[in-house]
Amino acid sequence: MKKDIHPTNYRLCAFKDMSNEEVFITKSCTNTKDEIEIDGVTYPLIKMEISNTSHPFFTGKVKLVDTAGRVDKFMNKYKNRKTSK
Repeated sequence: MKKDIHPTNYRLCAFKDMSNEEVFITKSCTNTKDEIEIDGVTYPLIKMEISNTSHPFFTGKVKLVDTAGRVDKFMNKYKNRKTSK
């Protein structure tokens, strides 16, 4: 393996989902100026807009798309066009 290609600041960081205030800790080498204290330990804080705790796919609040309505709308829009043979 090549030497000196890995980041040197790989450490535990706190990631905070800003939409629901959920915080989890994992390793990262992302630079940040913010910090947060969890259970008496100070971690670098990385703020996120969305995570698995707030994303509709993972929460089950997926908006269903009416595909039949889309097909009907398409057919009505282009039904008067002639087909070339």
